[in-house]
Order: sequence, then C-alpha cells, then structure tokens
Amino acid sequence: MNLLPTITTVDVQNQAPRVAVLPIGSYEQHGAYLPLITDTAIACVIARELAAAYPVLALPPITIACSHEHGTWPGTVSISARTLHAVISDISASLEASGVRKLVLVNAHGGNYVLSNIVQEANLTEPRMSLFPQGREWNRAREHAGLSSSAHDDMHAGEIETSILLHSEPTFVRPGYEGADHDASDRPFLLTLGMKEYTKSGVIGFPSQATAEKGQAVLSSLTDSFADHLRALGEA
Repeated sequence: MNLLPTITTVDVQNQAPRVAVLPIGSYEQHGAYLPLITDTAIACVIARELAAAYPVLALPPITIACSHEHGTWPGTVSISARTLHAVISDISASLEASGVRKLVLVNAHGGNYVLSNIVQEANLTEPRMSLFPQGREWNRAREHAGLSSSAHDDMHAGEIETSILLHSEPTFVRPGYEGADHDASDRPFLLTLGMKEYTKSGVIGFPSQATAEKGQAVLSSLTDSFADHLRALGEA
C-alpha cells in the first residue's frame, strides 16, 4: 500500500475538507529489524486509516523530527524543536490560505515534545489544532488489542510498533524481532544520557509479543478514538 496520499487537486476541491491530518514521524534507529522510517510509516498508516473513515485531508508526512536521544546511532537524523515548530506553523498557515482552518497532528514519535506547545499556541482564541494519538488513546488501543506490555515498558521498537507494521506494512519488518526483547523500564535520565545508556541494541520493549492481529486491533481502536478530536474541534 502507498504511504503517501495520491489525490489530485480536483479531488481536494470536490471534497472541500475542513480538517487536515499531518503525519509526523522521525528518522531514527529502531533496532536491527525495523527501518529508520518506522515512526513516519506508523504516522502515515494512522493518517491513511483516518482519511478512509472521516472527511479529512491526509497530508504527506514530516519525515525528520526531534530524535536527539538516538543521535549517535548510525542513520539517525534530527532537526531542532524550533525548526519543527516553524515547519508546522508554515503548513498550518498554508492550509488556512486554501480554506482548511483546522489541523490534527498525527504524531508517532514520543520525542516530538514541542508538538504539545504548538497545539497550545494554535488554540489561543478558538479550537484550531489537536494532537493525536495522545496517551489515553494509545492506552485504550493497547487494551483493546490485548497487548501484553505497557506503554512505559514497551517504549521503542517493541510490541506495539512491530505489530502495527506486521499488519500494515509487513515487508518493513525484518527477521530478528522474535528474539530482540529488552527490558529497561527504569530509565530516569533518558533525556540527559540518551538511549545508549539503557540499551545496546536500540530496543526498549517486547517485539517478540507482536502480531499482525494486534496491529490491526490497535489501528481500529485509534480510528474510533479520533472522533473525539473532531468533536473537540467542532467538526463532529
């Protein structure tokens, strides 16, 4: 399946969307079995599901974001939080010029902390922007899919990410995830010391527990939860 939207300008004109969804990922290590584009692929998959279920405009992704905690692994590339803020602000202004005044940031990388501030600033005078999925939606999806691990313990390249890709883009998953579990639930100085202090493989989580069926259930739950964000934006 294509991760990028292939609609034309006429399609958008006919749809006349009021809300756009912007996938935001990262380009960072995900162990030996998931690609550097894992977070971007997952954000695109979620946006693809949302566009199939709701009258929203799916945008192409921001593929490089704030991955500084992974910065010394080969292949990882980051931009600053300031740059990410500026890019999203420009995208939002461009959408508004074309008549799309509301935007949902579909984020699949936990290190993109600045997105919360961007959304706060955008909603100063009226609801214009939302951040999805948030912790409650991820937790609801984990429960719905029967995942064995928690969000904290299954932080990176683990059960949930591997499950989503096994379902949606199985060719992205290389052999080896079945034996790559790594428990690093105690990581108090992750922001100070980075990922390498807590994992040699780059994995923090339990990919051995991943299945395509769990991935499908996670996406189904997230799609249902998105309706709450449309209601919050006044677009039920």
